[in-house]
Amino acid sequence: MSAALKAEAGSPAGTTRWTGGLAAMSGRNWVVPGFLVIWTLIVIVPLVVLFSYSFFETKHFQTVYDPSFDTWISLFQSGRFEVTLRSLRIALTVTAIELLIGYPFALWLAKGGTTKTTKAVVLALLTIPFFLDLSSRTIIWRAILGQNGLVNSILTGTNLIDAPIEWMLYTEVSVHFGMIIAFFPTMVLPVYLAINVIDEALIEASEDLGATPFQTLKNVIFPLSLPGVLAGIVFTLGPALAAWVEPSMLGGGFVNLLSNSIESAYTALKYPVVAALSTFIILLLAVLLIIMLLIARRFGDLSSTFRVLKS
Repeated sequence: MSAALKAEAGSPAGTTRWTGGLAAMSGRNWVVPGFLVIWTLIVIVPLVVLFSYSFFETKHFQTVYDPSFDTWISLFQSGRFEVTLRSLRIALTVTAIELLIGYPFALWLAKGGTTKTTKAVVLALLTIPFFLDLSSRTIIWRAILGQNGLVNSILTGTNLIDAPIEWMLYTEVSVHFGMIIAFFPTMVLPVYLAINVIDEALIEASEDLGATPFQTLKNVIFPLSLPGVLAGIVFTLGPALAAWVEPSMLGGGFVNLLSNSIESAYTALKYPVVAALSTFIILLLAVLLIIMLLIARRFGDLSSTFRVLKS
C-alpha cells in the first residue's frame, strides 16, 4: 500500500495533486492570520513582557513592581555604556571579517567549478559545528593558544621566538578569533545558497557582452546575492552581539561584553537589569538592521532581486 502511494505521489498526476493541495491550502484565508497569531504569541508577546519587565527594580534580591526608569538609568551610570561600545565594535569587526572571508569562499563553492563531491564534503563540514556544543569547540583553543599551549610550544621549540606570545589568549584578539571560527558557517551558508541559485545564463550573458570577471561580480553576481549577504550578516551580527562563550573562555574575564553583564546580573538575581540589557541588545540590533537595509538599497532593489532569484 505504501509503495503504491509513493508511486502515485512520484507520478505527474500525484505531483499535480500535491501541488494543487499546497496551493489550495495557501489560498485559504486562515493560513496567514493563523501564522501571525502563533508568531505573536511565541515571539512578540515575550518581547513585550521582557521590555515591560525592564522598567522594574530589584531591591534586597526581590523585584519591586513599581514602574520607573531607574533600571535604564543605572545601565549608563554603571559603566555599561563602555561595555556596549566594545560589544558593538567587536560584533561589527567580526561580521566584516566574516563577510570578507566568507563571500569569496561561498563564491568559489557555488560558481568556482567545484565538483558535486567537493560541494557535498564542504557543506557537510560546514554543518558539523551545528551538532557540537559551542563550549566544547571553544575551550580547546585555550590549550592551543595559551602560553604553554601547542602554538607557543612549537614556536619556542623551533627557536623562532625566545618567550611565549601572551596576546594570543585572554585578549580581544583571541575573542575575535574564537568568534570568527564559530560564526563562519552562519555567514557562508546563506551567501552560498543565494549565489548557487543565480542562473548561469546571466553570468554567460555578461561575459558575452565583454564584461570582465570583476564587472560580472560587481554588476551581476553581487546584486543578485544580496539576500544571502543580508541573511549572513543578520545570522552573524546578532549572535556576535549576544556572544558569551567566546568572551568568557577566550577572554578570561579581561574582555567584558554585554553578555557578561547579563550573566552577572542574572547571577545576582537582578532580573529587571537582565531584561533591560536584553532589550537594549535587541534595539541595538534593530537599529543596525535598518541602517544595513538603507545601505543595501544603494546597491539595488531587493524586491526585484528576490523576483529574479525566484524566476
